[in-house]
Amino acid sequence: MTTQFVHALALGIDPAWRRLPAEERCRTAEEMAAELQPGTAVTTYTYSMIGLQAGTDLLFWSLAATLEALEERAAALLRSGLGGWTAVSESFLGIIQGSQYVKKPTPQEQSLFSGERARYLVVYPFTKSSDWYLLGKEARQGVMNEHMRVGHDYPQVRQLLANSFGVDDQDFLVAYETDDLVAFGELVRALRGTESRRSTVRDTPILAAVHRPFQEICALLGA
Repeated sequence: MTTQFVHALALGIDPAWRRLPAEERCRTAEEMAAELQPGTAVTTYTYSMIGLQAGTDLLFWSLAATLEALEERAAALLRSGLGGWTAVSESFLGIIQGSQYVKKPTPQEQSLFSGERARYLVVYPFTKSSDWYLLGKEARQGVMNEHMRVGHDYPQVRQLLANSFGVDDQDFLVAYETDDLVAFGELVRALRGTESRRSTVRDTPILAAVHRPFQEICALLGA
């Protein structure tokens, strides 16, 4: 598997922007839209979190071969017209690599940048306890086998687990993509009852976002 970097960038818009004249809002939104044109270095998908979580309106979900490319994409968005009215509310980095627990990933795993986008994306940081890493390999594999069996009962939910060791505060960046949030909630409830839950230290904040083309998001914002 080719190593790739993934970035979840959540931005909150200054309420004062909403009080600007309509033509000014449209101009600043168009400037940000121009920075989202498809390119070769970075793949970015846009999501709305308007009114869903305090302090966050936009979520940009990006993939690139280098950290520098993600940095340049984020910088371009933040210096654009609308970007000047935003503040970073959350930012999670990860490196997509092969899992030590999965010999042959299924299409349900490691596939959030392939195929068509599902309606919803849920992203959060994830950290395990020191005791987990001090367990033997076989013990950890057994716990993860149970975890993965539960996940496979919900094929309508796709998952990505990216390593964040050394590049961010958390151990992993975890993301789920689905058209069925009710099924996703049932999956999370089921995972709470597995042995792997004992080793969880942190799995918040959770960012739940709706996939929309950027122009559609602008219309919701009034731009």
